[in-house]
Amino acid sequence: MLAQNMEQLEAVGLNLFFAAIFFFIGMAIHDVLKQGKVPKYGRYIVWLVLFLGCTGFIAKGMIQFFWESSGIG
Repeated sequence: MLAQNMEQLEAVGLNLFFAAIFFFIGMAIHDVLKQGKVPKYGRYIVWLVLFLGCTGFIAKGMIQFFWESSGIG
């Protein structure tokens, strides 16, 4: 296997791993909020923070991809 293919496979695997981690974090937060009987306003704040974290991670990946494809990074 070529080194370039191996790097691409590692990058895809790492992104899938992070997606799985975000999913499991979301499931754990859902369970804690459900068992703790948190008010609706608090739930919205928690989910907003989690969503912003995921969005930042996705934006970072897209910026990195575009920079590397244009030769900047």
